[in-house]
Amino acid sequence: MRRLLYSALLLLAGKTAFCQEEFVEPSRLLTQFSFEQMTGGVVILKARFDSFKDTLNFILDTGSGGISLDSSTTDYFGLKGTPSNRTIRGIAGIRNVSFLNNRKLHVQGLTIDSLNFHINDYSILTAVYGEKIDGIIGYSVLSRYIVKIDYDSSKIEFWTKGLYKYPRGGFLFRPVISTIPVQQVRVIDAKAVNARFLYDMGAGLNMMLSTDFLKDSALLTNKRKLYVKEAEGLGGKIDMAMTVIKEVKLGPYKFRNVPIYVFSDSFNITSYPYLGGLIGNDLLRRFNVIMNYDRRDIYLMPNSHFADPFDYSYTGIELYYIDGAIIIGDVAEGSPAEEAGLKEGDIVVAVNKDFSQNMQRYKAAIQSTGERLQLIVQRNGTLIQYTIKVKNILKRYRR
Repeated sequence: MRRLLYSALLLLAGKTAFCQEEFVEPSRLLTQFSFEQMTGGVVILKARFDSFKDTLNFILDTGSGGISLDSSTTDYFGLKGTPSNRTIRGIAGIRNVSFLNNRKLHVQGLTIDSLNFHINDYSILTAVYGEKIDGIIGYSVLSRYIVKIDYDSSKIEFWTKGLYKYPRGGFLFRPVISTIPVQQVRVIDAKAVNARFLYDMGAGLNMMLSTDFLKDSALLTNKRKLYVKEAEGLGGKIDMAMTVIKEVKLGPYKFRNVPIYVFSDSFNITSYPYLGGLIGNDLLRRFNVIMNYDRRDIYLMPNSHFADPFDYSYTGIELYYIDGAIIIGDVAEGSPAEEAGLKEGDIVVAVNKDFSQNMQRYKAAIQSTGERLQLIVQRNGTLIQYTIKVKNILKRYRR
């Protein structure tokens, strides 16, 4: 009996060894090229669509379940999409979309075919970044390759699927990935709470938490003040609030005194209680990232930006680039901007004597915590100068 059992075990061991013999091609580098970074760490890739020669700007977005083109870009190309009954959801709305099916995307050194682009209006993103946003690259592309993003060199690499050796010094996450990756994160303020958050590289912020999650979890300490702010996303503008939480723990990595956004999830993008919110790219840009959707791997390695200070500035305004001018959007009630006298619709002429009309430079200037900003604006044809003291939303909570 012993001999029979021993023989059976040998056969089982032999069978297991045989099943584990697997021939997998090593991954190969297909292309490497530079990307541009906008405020909040948002990544812009240059690409061409189908047979058109124009170079377009695409946001790289792990929060997108497909790939898309801006409606004004399709109008420019004279294209009309095929209607569908499919809808997409964003923080500010739900939209029915049409498609341009079986099209190609050309990035430097690589052509990606058989893509179904949905069409959406990204005029709000163009206004926010001061650059034409022609589309969004999401799961439809990311799922086909191993993608490496190096924020130190501002380079992105596309590799074939296959065996890939991750470099030393990082941490391998195994998120849930259907079309959008979802990761367990520990957030700490009044208490510690473990919850699921989606990776959203297209969001230029650290984290965004839903009011439902905050109420049910009782995460925030009672003394936390919420600072009202206008934000932008799919569907348009939405009122949010800013505050700070004590700590965010992502795997072995800890971040203290993290500024976050709080929003009312009216369109249920978080499918609460499944998700507590999202992790944005102002946090993720602190790592060089390797995304291997085929293996359901996301590898994060701290880079030179890991210890960059967070942005605790609060003015109560947002800037928009509209029809060739930089415009002040909604002015939050009780904010430093309202106290200074600024109004929605004021045209920004200069910030701190900078007349360049460069949106990214102006946005960087209004993030100077504790500084006094000098703005020259045009209102009803008259130039007016205002001084704003940029508020620090962390200062009152330091212990």
